[in-house]
Amino acid sequence: MQEDQSDGTVFVQTTLKVLGGKWKLLILWHLKDNDRRYSELKRLIPEITEKMLVQQLRELESDGLVNRTVFSEVPPKVEYSFTEYGRSLEPVLQTLCNWGERHLKRLELI
Repeated sequence: MQEDQSDGTVFVQTTLKVLGGKWKLLILWHLKDNDRRYSELKRLIPEITEKMLVQQLRELESDGLVNRTVFSEVPPKVEYSFTEYGRSLEPVLQTLCNWGERHLKRLELI
């Protein structure tokens, strides 16, 4: 570890590499309580493009945070859920949600 990154910077950079971007935290937020089908996630996050949703889900799966389960049905059914490792982010997601609520109250937007 570089001397100038001994204060935790490298850990924050690592976290941002995994969770960074506009959509990943929102996707994880929607998965925290329920397994979701792709179409549910698309409906819950209407601003995201299909290409971006697929990309973000693949990255979350690759990083070991999300499971992708394919059911052999017609039509095919695919569900996304947290892995056990992904569940370790639940307190972080709740803390971010709480902070956002306090921030909006501070700005008197809610």
